[in-house]
Formats: sequence, C-alpha cells, structure tokens
Amino acid sequence: MSKKTFCGLMVLLCLFLANLVYCNKRGDDIPSGRSDISYDVVVYGGTSGGVIAAVKVAREGESVVLIEPGRHLGGLSSGGLGATDIGNKVVIGGMSREFYQRIRQHYANDTAWKYEKREQFKGRGHVKGEDAAWTFEPNVAEKIFNDLIFEAKVKVVYEEKLDLKNGVKKNGTRIIEIMMESGLKFKGKMFIDATYEGDLMAVAGVSYTFGREASSKYSETLNGVQVKNAIYHQFIKPVDGYIKRGDPSSGLLPGINSFVEKDGIGDKKIQAYCFRLCATDVPDNRRPWPKPKNYNPMRYELLLRNFEAGDHRIPWNPVMMPNRKTDSNNNYAISTDNIGMNYAYPDGDHEIRRLIIQEHEDYQKGLMWTLANHKRVPKKIREYFQKWGLSRDEFVDNDNWPHQLYVREARRMVSDYVMTQNNCQGRQIAEDPVGLAAYGMDSHNIQRYIDKNGYVRNEGDVQVHDFPPYPISYRSIVPKESECTNLLVPVCVSATHIAFGSIRMEPVFMVLGQSAATAALQAINEGISVQKIDYQKLHYRLLVDKQILEWKE
Repeated sequence: MSKKTFCGLMVLLCLFLANLVYCNKRGDDIPSGRSDISYDVVVYGGTSGGVIAAVKVAREGESVVLIEPGRHLGGLSSGGLGATDIGNKVVIGGMSREFYQRIRQHYANDTAWKYEKREQFKGRGHVKGEDAAWTFEPNVAEKIFNDLIFEAKVKVVYEEKLDLKNGVKKNGTRIIEIMMESGLKFKGKMFIDATYEGDLMAVAGVSYTFGREASSKYSETLNGVQVKNAIYHQFIKPVDGYIKRGDPSSGLLPGINSFVEKDGIGDKKIQAYCFRLCATDVPDNRRPWPKPKNYNPMRYELLLRNFEAGDHRIPWNPVMMPNRKTDSNNNYAISTDNIGMNYAYPDGDHEIRRLIIQEHEDYQKGLMWTLANHKRVPKKIREYFQKWGLSRDEFVDNDNWPHQLYVREARRMVSDYVMTQNNCQGRQIAEDPVGLAAYGMDSHNIQRYIDKNGYVRNEGDVQVHDFPPYPISYRSIVPKESECTNLLVPVCVSATHIAFGSIRMEPVFMVLGQSAATAALQAINEGISVQKIDYQKLHYRLLVDKQILEWKE
C-alpha cells in the first residue's frame, strides 16, 4: 500500500470515528426513558428535508436532535432516486442547492469515476457551466448528507420509531415531548415532522387526509378518479385479466379490480410505490437479479400475457447515473410500480407498513428475475435484462437492495391553506411563500380494472406540465393553530393529491426543510406560535439565506 493511500484511509477512519460522537445508532448516550433532556428543535424523520432542517438549526447555534426510524439518512435522495426531478432548477436555492453543488464538487474529482471516465458519462444532470449537478449515485448522496450532519455536529438517533398510540404528550396545543416505541423520550420547544408518512403530525392530532379528493372539492379538474387522462403507462394491446381467459367466473388476476368509479370521484386509494433500483451493466460490479424465496408466478401472469399480446416495449426507465449505474423507474403498462398494493400504508402501523414494504420488495425482485429469465418473455427482452443487475457497491448493508421504498404520497396535512391545482397553474397565488415548486403535476397509476370488454386498463396516471414555477405557502407547512402551535410539516404539506404530485420533489422537500427550521427558530425567539410569527421577518431571513421565493421570467 502506498503512503498516499494509507494516509487517505487513516483520514477516512478518523472522520468515521469522530462522527460516532454525534451519530448514535439507538441513542445509546441517552439513558432509557430519560425525559429531562430538552432540545430547541426535535426533528423526526431523516429524509432529505429532515437532514437539511436539522443542519440549519445546528448552524444557527441552537440545540437539535434528528431522529431517524431507519439506519440511513437522506430518504429517497440516498435511496436510489438519483435522477432529480424538479423542472426549472433555477428555483432551487439555499441549502438545497448547496447539496447539489456538493454533488458537482464530488464528481469534479477524477477519483470519483471508477467505472467510466467523466467525459464518457452521457447521462443528464451534469451540465457544463452549472454550479450544481443533479444525477448521482446513492452512496454519494448519503455521504454528503452524513458530511452535512457531521460538520454541523447534529445529534442523530437511529432506529427509533414513534409510538403511534401514545407517542405525543401535549399541553394544550403545544407538544411537550414525543416518545418512541422503545420508551425513549425527547422534549423540545419546536418539532418538525419530516417523515414521508406524517406520523408525528397524525399522532399530535393534526388534521390530515390521504388518497384523492373529489375534483369538485377544490374546483380542480385533475383530482379524483382519472380514466380519460390515464393515457401514459397504459396497455396498448388488449390483455385478458381473468385467471381463466375469457371466464369472469374464474376470478381476476392479482392486483386487478372489477370496476372503476367515474372520473372526478374521490377515494382513499394511493398512487403506486416502487423501489428506485440502482442497476449496472458493468460485469465486475453487477450482481444477477435475485429470485425471491416466495416467488409467485401468478403475480407476473399479466406481464407475460401483455408480452404475448404484442407489447414488446422494455418495461422500465433506467436513467443513467455516473459510473454506469442507473436510477431505474417505472415505465409502460406493467413495470416496477406495484399498483394497488399500498392502500393500507398511510394509516398503517409499523408492522403493516413493514409487510407492505416486504411485499413491494418481493414483487419487484420477482419482476426483474422474470424479465431476465422467464421463457415466456421475448428473447430480446430477456437478453437485455441479463446485461443488467444490482450494483454490488450500493446498499451494501441491505443485500444491494434500496433501503427506502418510494413513498410517493401518504398522509397530507389539512391546514388553513391547501395547495391545489389552481396554485400549480397560477390561478391562485400564495402570498406567503417559503419556497417554489417547479415540476409538473405527476401522479402514477393508482389501480387496475377490467373494462367492459374484459380487458385490463390502468387508472390514475396524470402528467400535466408546462406551467411556470409557483410559490408554496407558509401556511401549508404549519397546522391549524387550534390543533398544534409548535409543529412544522415540510414534507407532508397541506396540498391536494394532484398538487402534491407537483410539490413532492426531493429538492423542494429540502427547501421546505430549511424554511421550516428557520421559522421554528424565529418562533422560539419571538416566544409565539409558529402560526403567529412575523412573516415579513421570515421572508427577509429566507432571502438572506439564498432561498428563492419569487419566479422572475
């Protein structure tokens, strides 16, 4: 080993050991059940928005603890979603942009390119002349989140889940402390719920919803059931959905409903989830697609019938990341989205969610194995998928499988201001912005059903773009004052299903995480509720911190 290599390894080891001072697996330096330790801000959820919120508080010199129910920070941004969706990237400022600037700085180093040279990379997101980069490997994102935490000396507690029955103690409208299933308690002046599920918000008694509102509720056109608009990721050939073809009495294949409601009708069904797989075609780093132990051939009968009907499109969307890796997303009629299998997730307890996550993992592993190996899959498609496999150097503590399910949508707060389609398309303007959204209204499919001819159709996919960035209201990240006065919710924001489809982008969650932290500290300093802070003062501070609050063409 060269002296240079040895020194480099020693530096990494020192950083790792030093990081342990601040990042504890299960809060080992907090005696079990202790409730006398109090923080200025308690952040629950180590998503990208949660990390940024916690780091912001620490950079301001205030005390903060970040509680992550899992073992990794960054949520989807470090969990496989390396192809950043945002639309106009000019609107991403503040600490969110800092994250992407650090991505660019990482890849500016030749040592970052192991399986290809920088000039060979043909993927999007690395544009000459830009100060930030927008596509990245999962391990790089996680390292940057960990660096931010380490540099700010944020206390992190891993593998602690909120007690969903008795986990919040309140005095009137103020949260006094929260308790984990283990009995560990955290007191705070302010709380931030940065989870994808909105658990702290829900247990605190804050109003929320999930599923789809009826289009009529907020004068929208793209909410509720969407049969006519479901033209993307759709069947292009007639495919029989009955177990015995042509025989309704034989029952339906897995995941298919017998009917669908009329357009615009609200329901409690959820757009499909999936894992964003990090795959590679580099033989030295490629692991063959694993076949799940409980592989069920019937789960893929619809896929095979679709091929046999003549749809030979390759059913995934692998966006290239550096080093010959992918962020692989859903595509076409039957793909990585596990449609209709997540309806119990938003309000489910930890065990129900664990089972749903496992079901999604089993489905997607079986899907990839089927595409690469099943004899009823067209030969050209089989050969294509045999060239790909899981990246051996990603998610190394989870058998190379992403540690984060793509929870595209779960609970959404209902506050005094609900973001709607009208905000997205500029017919209604929030006058108290804490960030901008810039992506189109994007909902994945929500259910499969049998049409009047006995053929399978997908329902729920909506893709409406081509409108300028728009402001997100401060009131949409704070609860109603009558419900909770020291909580901010930068991820499960107050928005309708279709508006949330535009807002729910990782850079925006980071923007809102920073704004939530800034507002929390202002509320502490002013000694008032988060609803009563001086918005003009908040607006000024956000601009000082390089947040983008207004779109200027």
